[in-house]
Amino acid sequence: MAEYTTQMAAARQGIITPQMLAAAEHEGIAPEQLRAQLAAGQAVLPANKEHKCLKPYAVGRQLKTKINVNLGTSRDCLDIEQELAKVQSAVDMGAEAIMDLSTFGDTRSFRRRLAQECPAMLGTVPIYDALVYYNKPLAEISAQEWLAVFRMHAEDGVDFMTIHCGMNRSTAERFQNNPRLLNIVSRGGSLMFAWMRATGQENPFFEYFDEVLAICREYDVTLSLGDACRPGCLADAGDAAQIEELIVLGELTKRAWAQDVQVMIEGPGHMQLNQIAANMQIEQTLCHGAPFYVLGPLVTDVAPGYDHITAAIGGAVAAAAGAAFLCYVTPAEHLRLPDVDDVKEGIVAARIAAHAADLAKGIPGAREWDDAMAQARRNLDWEAQFNLAIDPEKARRYRASSRPDCDEVCTMCGKMCAVRNMNKALNNETVDIME
Repeated sequence: MAEYTTQMAAARQGIITPQMLAAAEHEGIAPEQLRAQLAAGQAVLPANKEHKCLKPYAVGRQLKTKINVNLGTSRDCLDIEQELAKVQSAVDMGAEAIMDLSTFGDTRSFRRRLAQECPAMLGTVPIYDALVYYNKPLAEISAQEWLAVFRMHAEDGVDFMTIHCGMNRSTAERFQNNPRLLNIVSRGGSLMFAWMRATGQENPFFEYFDEVLAICREYDVTLSLGDACRPGCLADAGDAAQIEELIVLGELTKRAWAQDVQVMIEGPGHMQLNQIAANMQIEQTLCHGAPFYVLGPLVTDVAPGYDHITAAIGGAVAAAAGAAFLCYVTPAEHLRLPDVDDVKEGIVAARIAAHAADLAKGIPGAREWDDAMAQARRNLDWEAQFNLAIDPEKARRYRASSRPDCDEVCTMCGKMCAVRNMNKALNNETVDIME
């Protein structure tokens, strides 16, 4: 087989890699169809050469909508075992990607353990880890030190990395000239903005983008071009800074593709429901159809404790309109580090959003799942309903907590159950409601 540097390079050479075969099988499409999307940059297949236990997935708007789970340690919550429990829960519940956003402790050991044990796609944000690794004031980190941490993450087996290279000096000036209600809410974006202000230097990931691309080619790292200017509240959605950054990211996407480096684009954030579809179209236009990876979008700012729901509403609309990858949001968003239960709630909400979008997009196989559930309900086959549920454990628990006298129905309707009675009526049986 011919040599290739990245999945994109292989696709452009007409090579169908083992990773493409596995990902295409998961999608239920022909490998050649996936290869063509990868070659055109319309899909990505994050697969670092050092991530040996990876189960390959492809991300693209014509494919099944994928979800990502954020986790990681912090100074206030340094419990590695709990984070590993979250990872296992996420994988068990069908999350395709894990992003390690650790900001405290022995981050490299944790990251390497993930790369050795976790089959999901692994993502990181190196700018966070640089502060931990160097353990010195932000302004004292040099441009080459930022890049060295990026290389370290590639060596450790990370499949995709978020870099906020669209937050350059021009974008920062645009932001300053157009004041926001909530300023910059991206953690990486705020750190890079502060670093540029303190040092007077250009964003190193922008200035030395060719060096970044060389590292990506060496390990086949997919770039997730970060949204430093994503809106953190409804009032800031679609403003000048957000659009300026998308323009820069579109330019960088073309430079990456010229080097056979795979690219995703990150997006909002907080945004009104009626603005989401248009925002997806703007991204596809400015960033040349590269897969869009969105946080939410959260469709209201007033639901702390329920932001997994506000994000799922926005995520379903976004993915139906072209987003390819949803970053989950938990009930703990804006409040605290999520625990294992929060992670589960966030994953379920994101999976519901992703599946709803896949139905709207007509993804092969999506409707069959719902039709199977409808048939199980018609048959009053409770075991089949549990097995088909996104969260079988919760469905079983709810059913078990309130059992009816008539075992074939539930306590909502009892013998007045429309499904039961229609089955009896159509079979010319007596409809016995009061017995």
